[in-house]
Parts: sequence; C-alpha cells; structure tokens
Amino acid sequence: MTVDDTGPGEQDRTDPSAADSGEDPLALRLEQLILGAERRYTPFQAARSAGVSMELASRFWRAMGFADIGQAKALTEADVLALRRLAGLVEAGLLSEAMAVQVARSTGQTTARLAEWQIDSFLEGLTEPPEPGMTRTEVTYPLVELLLPELEEFLVYVWRRQLAAATGRVVQAADDEEMVDRRLAVGFADLVGFTRLTRRMEEEELGELVEAFETTAADLVAARGGRLIKTLGDEVLFAADDAGTAADIALRLVETLANDETMPELRVGMAFGTVTTRMGDVFGTTVNLASRLTSIAPRDAVLMDSAFAKELIRTGEAPSSEAEAAEAAATAEKEGEEPPSYRFALQPMWQRPVRGLGVVEPWLLTRRNGEQ
Repeated sequence: MTVDDTGPGEQDRTDPSAADSGEDPLALRLEQLILGAERRYTPFQAARSAGVSMELASRFWRAMGFADIGQAKALTEADVLALRRLAGLVEAGLLSEAMAVQVARSTGQTTARLAEWQIDSFLEGLTEPPEPGMTRTEVTYPLVELLLPELEEFLVYVWRRQLAAATGRVVQAADDEEMVDRRLAVGFADLVGFTRLTRRMEEEELGELVEAFETTAADLVAARGGRLIKTLGDEVLFAADDAGTAADIALRLVETLANDETMPELRVGMAFGTVTTRMGDVFGTTVNLASRLTSIAPRDAVLMDSAFAKELIRTGEAPSSEAEAAEAAATAEKEGEEPPSYRFALQPMWQRPVRGLGVVEPWLLTRRNGEQ
C-alpha cells in the first residue's frame, strides 16, 4: 500500500475516509470508545497542531503502519499528542529523528500483531451472540467497554516488566559495542515434515497444532531463562545469554514434544557467537549458521556449531570427550574429591559444507548420565 505525505488513519484494512460516506455507526462508536476521543483533525491540521512538519508527521505515521487517508477528518487529540511527544524527544536531543522513527516502527509492528491476535482469536470468540436473535454488534460494544481498561493496564504492566528485563541485560553489557553486537546462544527449533502436514490436515487442526507448538515453546523458553525472539509457524527462534541455558532449552523442547503424540518430530540447530540485535530481532552469521544447522539436524536431536561446543566445554558444562571425563573422574577419585559433574555430552559429527557459510563441524548435543 502506498502512503503519501498526507498522513494516516486507522490500520491498513480500514479506510477512515469512509467516515463521511456512510460508515457503520457501530464501527464509529467502537472507534471512539477505544480511542477515547472523536475525530477532529485532518492529517495537515494534526501536524500543525502538534507543531510538526507534514513531512515528519508522515514519516512517523508510515512507521506506525497507518494507512493513507488523504485529508479526511479522521484524527483525534491523541494523534496530536503522540506526534508532539515524538517530536519533543527529538527536539530535546533524547532521540535522533531516525531513532524516533524506529521507535514508532517497532511499536507499531508489535502492537499491530497483538491487536490482530486479540480480535481474531480473543474478541471474535467472546462476541459470539449468547442468545438466539442477538447480533454480534449488540454484544461487542459493552464487552469492549468492560475489557478495554483491563487489557490496557495489563499491556502496560507486561511492557514495563519486559523493559526492566531488557534494560538489565543492556546495563550488564561489558562495553557500548556489546549493547548492539552481543555474544549470544541462538537456536532454531523446527517441526519435521510440516509441509506434508499442511496437505493432510484441515485448516483448523493445523492452526491448533501450530498454536500448541508456539505455546509450548514460548512457555518452556521463558521458564528456563531464555527469550523467544519470534515464531514462524512451524519454527521458533530463541536466544539465551549463556550456552548452558540455551542447550537445556533445546533438549527440553525435544523431550517435551517427543512425549506428545499429537506433535511431529522436532529438530534444533544452535550456534554461539556475535549477534546483532535490532527491534527485538537478531541478525548475523551466528543466526544464519543456527538456521542452516537446523536443516541438517537429525530428527528429535540437537545440532550445534563448534563455537557452541567450545563454550560448553569452557564453562565446565560438558567434557571435550568421554576420555577426558573418565580421566577427570579417576583423578578426582584418587585425590578423594568429587568428580566433575557435567550436564551435557558432545559428539563431533562429520564436517560438511553449509550453503553460504563454508565448511562447518557440527556437534550432537545430548544429556549426560540422565541429567535434567
């Protein structure tokens, strides 16, 4: 969708300019309820009231994902205030103009996905007419009126919690460069044979399977101290600050899905190294390598790169070989000490070429001696 310098309205699929051409009265009432104000301004008027150039206002609106509405009167006081706040951060020198646009884009993308999910999966079910003869429109308004303040408070609470956690990770970084380019353990977990499943399963069944997979993965990653970066239907990308945490998450994902007869087999690829973070996502050679290793990992198994294996060995979470583990145990016994306790076992695999990354040496990860 092309967006010109005239500004936004509502999200892409709804044209706010319909306000003056017979737009559904309930839709307008719902919009006013949710936004908390009536439509008062055209985009030009909103920009002028905020003291912002039309060009900058348009950049902000595009970044937030709002559709072009020409010069329809579809904006509210909240739109003016939002422009004023963003522009004020730039004027005060707290954010550069490029960073303010990035803030608008990341916020818009995240909340757009959240809003779509809430409507498609949450409100759609709740607004089913409870009695014969009632229409969905008769149910929607009072329900939104009750839910809106609660959902708003909950959203702010979760955002503050997540912001506190992210800030804590940043301030613990060793230097300024590490705030953006950090050493992380990243992993992809991929459902095996998903394409074949899409041809055999009904859409509703497939949707339930994907939702169950994403929910299981998200809960497990969070509980074990990792971060779910994104979900891609049949695949999830997660990260952790240390290799041991990521290794535990990967094995628990495989173990959990293996015990669920409704789930396909899983394969996981992981890599450890420098990762660039942008807008909550991760990029770089380390991420690409983890993705490639996933495609060659055995079913119900975890494959990692040599850097990941070396990090587990360095931190004492895995021996470099079974011979080393046996030698360490014998030495400890001879000296009357406790033998080293390793959580993981590593098995070197055949070196192989990986598209775009040259020759890599994968390692197979397993638990050691029933460790959990």
